[in-house]
Amino acid sequence: MRFAEPRAFALLVLVAAYLWVAWPRRRRPRAALGLPALALLDHIPRSPRERALWWPVAVRAAALCALVIALARPRSPGEVRDISTKGRNIVIALDISSSMKALDFAPDNRITAAKRVLTHFIDERRGDFMGLVIFASRPFTQAPLTDDHGVLTELLGRVDIGLLPDGTAIGTALAMAENHLKDLPPKSGVIVLITDGGNNTGAPDPLVAAQIARAIGVRIYVIGMSARPGARLPTDAWVRGMGQQYQRRELAYGEEPAVLSARDEQLLRSVAATSGGTYYRATDEHALADIVQQIDHVEKSTLDEREVLTWNEHAAWLLVPALLLLSVELALRTTWLRTVP
Repeated sequence: MRFAEPRAFALLVLVAAYLWVAWPRRRRPRAALGLPALALLDHIPRSPRERALWWPVAVRAAALCALVIALARPRSPGEVRDISTKGRNIVIALDISSSMKALDFAPDNRITAAKRVLTHFIDERRGDFMGLVIFASRPFTQAPLTDDHGVLTELLGRVDIGLLPDGTAIGTALAMAENHLKDLPPKSGVIVLITDGGNNTGAPDPLVAAQIARAIGVRIYVIGMSARPGARLPTDAWVRGMGQQYQRRELAYGEEPAVLSARDEQLLRSVAATSGGTYYRATDEHALADIVQQIDHVEKSTLDEREVLTWNEHAAWLLVPALLLLSVELALRTTWLRTVP
């Protein structure tokens, strides 16, 4: 049983207010006639009519409750169709830190090349649910899992460097991506991580996030985007310095951009291997497209869905009892339990 308009239950507050005000012991008479003390009559038992004065109030409250439930439109599935399709649940985690401005993926920078390849990848999906998480020093869900690839492509087109504070929080981005997949059947979820650097901020640690992915049955495929010798960066860019720190420098046009260090690449390999996925190295846009094509051949899982074609509405079954209760209340108030005034 489901309710099409559950917000209607808020009207039950008015029913409770009616009971509070109208209950016989709380209601004060509008007019009263003063009489001497009748303490001698206290031992006389209350008559059945006096004990039943609360019945009309309770009957009206029950009728109002039935009307509120009817307004909430209770219904149950009618014609149901079970659909079994081959597909995957894919969350793309895309690095948008400032180092993705490097111009080594000619004729554009890394982020533009990644968006172009991913747009084609999304357009080719059939039966897959996909989501997008972008990250720099912190992650952000640009699109939850959806089968509307047109909307996903539009949201991907809005991604650009500078939307988030600079940095590379790989572990935190993986944790957010895993959160979208944790309630799905095991081994039906895949994370595609695209980055050009090592983790330098955020929590949890990327290896811890990879262990969590393995525990919930999610594989992580990592693509490291790295520069070729002699590639160029735009001027006044952010580049990786020694260790895990970022430094701002004025770069001459044609200066070599930051590349994945052996330490960073080893971390990315470990993240992929721990989760049961694979690490790839992309040095240009063609290599990136080939890698994404390889990921496309990952085995698909069977996705079982239940589609409700029709619903059985039950509101009418509540309207009849509500009208009967209101009729009973009216009869009580005009006959046996009639009061004056």
